[in-house]
Amino acid sequence: MSDFPITDPWVEEPAPDLETTKVLLDASPSGVAFVMINRPQKKNAFDAATIAALREAFETLHGADHVRVVFVRGAEGVFCAGADLEWMRDSADWTEADNRDDALQLARMLKALYDIPALTVALVEKAAMGGGAGLVAACDMAVATRDTKFAFSEVKLGLIPATISPYVVDAIGPRQARALFSTGRVFDAEYARQIGLVTEVVHDSEALNALQERLAGEIMACAPEAIAESKRLVWDVWGRPIDNALMDDTARRIAKKRVSPEGREGVRAFLEKRKPSWIA
Repeated sequence: MSDFPITDPWVEEPAPDLETTKVLLDASPSGVAFVMINRPQKKNAFDAATIAALREAFETLHGADHVRVVFVRGAEGVFCAGADLEWMRDSADWTEADNRDDALQLARMLKALYDIPALTVALVEKAAMGGGAGLVAACDMAVATRDTKFAFSEVKLGLIPATISPYVVDAIGPRQARALFSTGRVFDAEYARQIGLVTEVVHDSEALNALQERLAGEIMACAPEAIAESKRLVWDVWGRPIDNALMDDTARRIAKKRVSPEGREGVRAFLEKRKPSWIA
């Protein structure tokens, strides 16, 4: 276990809430966006207002055509400790209908993240518990520091990780999900990498910052529309039989890209041994 003070691997310790902007969104002119959960005094745990602010930030990025990569991070060296204690305490007194409406907000926030056209990357430090681990799974990529701890410990509270389950099962597969959902065990970053929840593990926050800069630089060489369409391609071909319909669909997609302004520019730039127009 790390020395990060989480008494329960899903519920953060109570702390006085401070008036602050709970989610920060920033984007550079070059197309790099940052979404930061900004509740460090609560270990960046979710409450209703934070979930709503995250959804608003993610939906804003749907229309940001110039953005090519979105980094999701927690403030002050912690990703997300899960559910806010006061929020959970309140929900225990709600009706089933109230709880369903509340859970839908988390589900819609995760879907808004999943649907961002740009590449999404979770930068994970110290803790990603419950809904925080679901946020990791909903990103296209995740990089974690080696001291990060993960858990889906809802069962220890008599609950289930329902709203995050589509993204987690997609990321790690049904067998691993059954084991982790049913035991609620805490696991480390290296195990998260082995099962596919995390793409890469780095030594510390300094290495994480360096990787963020390197990845941002790499993605700048990629065409914005091609990034979005490549993501959509994966979603559309996954699980389909390789038949005439799928072959026709994929042939149509590449033909359309070849004659698009972006496709023509990219090929011409390659043949002329110059940078394409989307590289500053």
